[in-house]
Amino acid sequence: MMNTTMSPARLRQIEELYHSAGELAPDAQQAFLNAACGNDPDLLRNVLALLAQDSGSGGLGRPVLQVAASLLSDSPVKRWTAGTQVGPYQIVSRLGEGGMGEVFRARDTRLGREVAIKVAHEEFSGRFLREARAISSLNHPNICTLYDVGPDYLVMELIEGESPKGPLPLEEALRFASQVADALDAAHEKGIIHRDLKPGNIKVKPDGTVKVLDFGLAKTLELTSGDPETSPTMSVSLTRAGLIMGTAAYMSPEQASGRSVDKRADIWAFGVVLYEMLTGRRPFRGEDTPQILASVM
Repeated sequence: MMNTTMSPARLRQIEELYHSAGELAPDAQQAFLNAACGNDPDLLRNVLALLAQDSGSGGLGRPVLQVAASLLSDSPVKRWTAGTQVGPYQIVSRLGEGGMGEVFRARDTRLGREVAIKVAHEEFSGRFLREARAISSLNHPNICTLYDVGPDYLVMELIEGESPKGPLPLEEALRFASQVADALDAAHEKGIIHRDLKPGNIKVKPDGTVKVLDFGLAKTLELTSGDPETSPTMSVSLTRAGLIMGTAAYMSPEQASGRSVDKRADIWAFGVVLYEMLTGRRPFRGEDTPQILASVM
C-alpha cells in the first residue's frame, strides 16, 4: 500500500515514472523501471504497485496519485477553491494541470485584472526564485508575462487563445512562427532558454498575437552547468541515458541524450514546431517515449 505521508516531490517522482512506464509494453516496463529506479527499491515498489492496481481497471485514464497527494495536509491544491484568497489574488476557477502543479484563474483585487496562478506542491527554493526573477525581466509582446512569485506559486498573464494546429496555410504558419522566433530571440538575448518549446506552450490570441507560455523548464545560461536535479523549474524523467528534460518529440539530440544544452535546443524545437504547423504531423514519432527519443537520435 502506498505511503501517503511521503513528500509531494516523492509523489510526483512516482507519478512521472508510473505514466512513463504505462506507455511501454508490459514486457518492457520492468527493464525500464529497473534502470530508472536504480538503487531505490522503495521507489520501484511504489510504481509497480500502481501499475498492478491499474492492470484490472482500464489502464492509465486518471492520475491515481491525485487522491494520495490530496491527503497531504500542507498541499496548497487541497485548499484552493473558488473564492479562496491568496494574498491579493482571489481564485475564480481551476484551469488545469501544469508542469509543477495546478493552474487557476484568479482576480488581482488590487489592479482589477484576471491572472493565471500556477501553484506548486512545495515551496520554491532560492535558486528557483533567482531564475524566476530572470524570467520576469522578459518584457516582450510575444512572451507571457510573469507578474509575481509567491512562496509556492507563480502569477502570470492570463492568455485566452488556442495552440496552433497544422496543417496551416503557409502564410499563416509563417506569421505565427515569426512571432515565436521573436520571443525566443528576446529570451536568448537575456540569457534565458525555454527548453520545452512545443505547440502546447504556444497560444494564438483571437487578434492573431502569438504568446509563448510556460518557461517552466527555462534556465538562465549561467546556471546550465549546474545539477539539473536541484532546479524545481524542471520536469525530470529518468531513462537509461540519464536526466531528460522537456517533451520527447521536440527535443534536440543533445537534450534527448541528457547532455547540457544551450539556445540551439530552442532553435531545434522551433524547427520541429514549424514543421508540425506546416504539415500537421510530427517529424519524430513512435509508439512510446523511448521510440520517439530513438527517432530523434
